[in-house]
Amino acid sequence: MSRIGRRIINLPEGVTIDVAPGRVVVTGPKGTLEQNLSADMTVSVAESEITITRPTDRPNHRALHGLTRSLVANMVEGVANGYVKELEIQGVGYRAVAKGRDLELALGYSHPVSYIAPEGIEFEVPQPTQIIVRGIDKQRVGQVAAEIRKLRPPEPYKGKGIRYVGEHVARKVGKRA
Repeated sequence: MSRIGRRIINLPEGVTIDVAPGRVVVTGPKGTLEQNLSADMTVSVAESEITITRPTDRPNHRALHGLTRSLVANMVEGVANGYVKELEIQGVGYRAVAKGRDLELALGYSHPVSYIAPEGIEFEVPQPTQIIVRGIDKQRVGQVAAEIRKLRPPEPYKGKGIRYVGEHVARKVGKRA
């Protein structure tokens, strides 16, 4: 097999990986993740390295190769360190409160909006205008953060709404008299 057909991931301390045909299970200090993979890709573990190889250089195998490598690397990173997405709320009267595992948001509607935490996701509200989403699955953390942002996306005239920390919202000029 040529060097082109291989991708290597270093395995951190305390993380173990079990490989079965078409399936990978990664276990670490933060939890366990499972993923179904293409049967064409070969995942092997030697010492503290995970090697992913592809059978040919056809475009579909090249694409699956990169996808498989990214999925496995994200699983390893998630069980070792976890993932975090931070959101900030801007607007007068807009705030968030943690209610047990769930989140309750006041977003300018006539009623409070509740967001129930999915399995494997934790919310932290250090300030009423700041939400931190934590979990070991990168895809799920990003999806939950996007769903919360979608409850009241930032609007371009006053900038009110929920946005990612560091996100730039293009502001528009309002009506002129």
